[in-house]
Amino acid sequence: MPSTSTRRSPRRAVPAAPATRLRPLGRGFPVPSTAPVRPLHAPFAAVFGLLVAVEDGYLGWLLWDDEDGGWGRYLLLPAVLGVGALAGAALVWRGRAVGRWVSGSTVLAVFCLLPLLGLLGLTGLFALLGGGEAVWTSLLLLVGPLGGLVLALQRPVRQWTRRRPAASSGRRARRSG
Repeated sequence: MPSTSTRRSPRRAVPAAPATRLRPLGRGFPVPSTAPVRPLHAPFAAVFGLLVAVEDGYLGWLLWDDEDGGWGRYLLLPAVLGVGALAGAALVWRGRAVGRWVSGSTVLAVFCLLPLLGLLGLTGLFALLGGGEAVWTSLLLLVGPLGGLVLALQRPVRQWTRRRPAASSGRRARRSG
């Protein structure tokens, strides 16, 4: 007796696709993010800014006189340079600007340049005086300000810390006229 089941081809076993395919969730066109992405150079610039602040604190500690019993006016310069380097590092890390004309990378660059110039002068003075170990120590201290200055002046860091226009709410302002 013949079998009542009919044999079908394997191609017919696959159901036909609907005319409109539904996109699975999580697929499709990527939505561009509106938030800027921190460049790779920015965290390194911030770390070098912290290193400059530590070096400024070390130079202030070297100037400290225990017998005086307090803060002298000569300690004001390392303190200001250290606070400025910390502020520049924080601005670069967050990608902020101080105002309309001054970006965070500019603040970091200025507060890295001033200790760099001071340490170069100190290195030259020690070299003229013939202090071998002091010259090498002051040359080693140049690493922080030089690295911070170079990284703060990189284009990605400058663009990251410049002032960006305020985000719009998506609606156009109505003009009365």
